[in-house]
This record gives sequence, structure tokens and C-alpha cells, in this order.
Amino acid sequence: MILANDPLFSGDVGLVVVLIVLAKAAITLGIVLVATMLMIWFERKAISGLQNRIGPNRAGPFGILQTLADGLKVILKEDLLPTRADRIVFRLAPVFAMVPAFITFGLIPLGGDFSDGNGGVVKMFGHHTLLQLANPGVGVLVILAMSSIAVYGTMLAGWASGSKYPLLGSVRASAQMISYEAALGLSVLAVVVSTGTLSTNGIVSSQEPFGWNLWVTGLVPFVVFCLAATAELNRPPFDTVEAEQELVGSFQTEYSGFRFAIFYLAEFLNCVTMGAIIVTLFLGGPAGPVLFGPGWAWGFVWFFLKLVVVLYIFVWTRASVPRVRYDQLMELGWKTLIPLALGWLMLLVAIRVGNDAGWNPALVVGLGAVALAVGYALLSLAIAAGRRNRQRELLEGVID
Repeated sequence: MILANDPLFSGDVGLVVVLIVLAKAAITLGIVLVATMLMIWFERKAISGLQNRIGPNRAGPFGILQTLADGLKVILKEDLLPTRADRIVFRLAPVFAMVPAFITFGLIPLGGDFSDGNGGVVKMFGHHTLLQLANPGVGVLVILAMSSIAVYGTMLAGWASGSKYPLLGSVRASAQMISYEAALGLSVLAVVVSTGTLSTNGIVSSQEPFGWNLWVTGLVPFVVFCLAATAELNRPPFDTVEAEQELVGSFQTEYSGFRFAIFYLAEFLNCVTMGAIIVTLFLGGPAGPVLFGPGWAWGFVWFFLKLVVVLYIFVWTRASVPRVRYDQLMELGWKTLIPLALGWLMLLVAIRVGNDAGWNPALVVGLGAVALAVGYALLSLAIAAGRRNRQRELLEGVID
């Protein structure tokens, strides 16, 4: 069962256990929704500061309620349905874009004291449990599955709109997400090889207190994961799916009112969820020192401080880096990130096998680095040769 690894289910499942599960579900839903609304405000406020503007400042203190005001305004707008649209699929597409992010966030450890070696277990109403909704033994695989399902919302929205621009945008989004899913998965496998577990709680426990996978895996998987995550989220500079100069409003062109608001909310919800995944896999999650007071509370503090830093990097990138061309985006994914992530994964596997066999670590690292360098050099030569052949073919076509 997906809940079986929670100590809450080690005994009889009674009414109190059911109520605890429902309470955790409600709290998790509330946290992710509030975090998403704050993320929208935070991005608008941060970008306005980077661009020397005032930003939202009308609704609430520092404009913090501007998201609620804008959401209420959009919800009250008319919900139009295109004449050529597939009515059922058109209405279901926003749900497919949002639900996977909710499910994924339920697998993230949000708090708990990992410093005492008990894996962040806390006592709640006389029962021991984890401060996460579910802790399946294959949590990483569930996260990858949910990230793959998210593309259906985009694809269905473009196909069901009955218009060429949303369809082209959805096809581009699907190709982009599928291309970067491979690099994303390979960088996650590097974490799995280093920690030896597929459980999100186990990954956090293995990083306590400061043995973060950020440097345990050699920094490369972290960089690859962040770049691939940015492309998966359609965030700048990889937001070619919503390039206004080419595709108008992309797959959202025909949406209005409440359903457009769901797509807009899903974009930032996915951003918050992906930031939480980065914190969990590479930055230790809630693990951190306990300065005073209850340790489980410090778990919340460390987790959300790390999350704010990661989300600010997303915002900073959006404000600083211009959008890349679509061909540059695909070339980066297939010709750079995937080979780099695969080669680095092979190096980590060699080091892990060598350590288990008792080999000299320096020898293993040296041989692995040489093999990685040779492989990357051969790949670069093959790519360069293919580019020269392509240029020659184009030149011959122009001459003919």
C-alpha cells in the first residue's frame, strides 16, 4: 500500500488513525494552496524590484492579497466555450494540469526532527506518524510518473480547443516535456544511486544533517535537474510553449474565466511542487540543526527557507535571462543534458560498485573521469560532424 511505510499504520487502523490521515490531507492541501498564492505574489513583487518598479501594492499589506483579488476577478468572468471545441475534454484538461502536482506534493516530507535518527517521526494524538501525507517505498517513481502525466493536461487543452494555435502550442509543450523528462529521470537516478532508496523520507534521512546530495552527487545532477525542471515547467528562459510572437497564447488561447484561472494556478502550483522536490532530493528537505524548542517545528522552518531560496532562483532566472529559440532548447536537452546526466550516472555507479568491492576510491574516480571525458569528447565530435554535414547539405541545396 502507498501508506504502509508510515508508522501510523503499524497497528490497528481505527477512527483516530483515519482522522489523522484526513487532517494531514487537509493541512497538506492548505499548505500547497497558500504557498502557491504566496508564490504568485512573491514573483510579481520580486520581478518588480529587479525591474525598479513598485509592483502589487493595493490589496492587503504590501499587496499580499493581490492574488486573491485577481483570482476573484477572473472567476467572475464569462467562461466561454469555442464552437469547435470538444466540450468534455476541453473542460477536463485543466484538472489534468493541476491534480498531478497535488499528488506529488503529498509525497514530500514537510517537517519532522531528522537529527535524532528516527526519520522525522512525530507523535500525534498518541500515534507515531510522518509529517507527509504518504511515504511509499517507491516515492521517487511516483513523482516521475506524475510529472509524465502532467503533459496530458497541456496536450488535451490544445487538441480540444479546435484551433490551430493551441494545438501547435500543445504539440510543442509535449515534445519539450518528453525530451527533458529523460534528463530529469537520469539526474534523479543519480540521487537514488547515492542514497540507496526510492523513498522520499529515506532520501531526506540519508542527507542529515548536512550531507546534502547537492555535493554528494557532485553538483552535476543538481544543475541538470534544475535546467530540466525549468523546461518541464515551461518557465523562462524555456517558455517557448507560450511564445506570444509565434503561438499567441499557446494551449490557453481559447480558455477564459474560471478554467483559465485553473491553468494559471496550475503553473505556479507545479513550480512550488518542483521546488519542493529539489529541496527534498538535493538540499536535505526538512533536515537541519535544532537550535531550541521542538525539533519537528525546525523541520518546517528549514524546509520552507530552502524552498524560498529555490523559488527565488526561478524568479531571478525569469527576470534576467531572455527566451531561447525552440531549436536551441531541444538541442540543449538531447545533445547536452541527457549525455551529461547519463555519463555522470555511470560514474556514480562505478564509484558505488568500487566502494562496495573495496577498490581504491582514487583509482575508481580517476578511471571514471577519464571514461566520462572520452565519451563526451566522442559525442561532441559526432555532433560536430553531423552539424557540418547538415550545413553542407543546405549549402548544396542553395547552390542547386
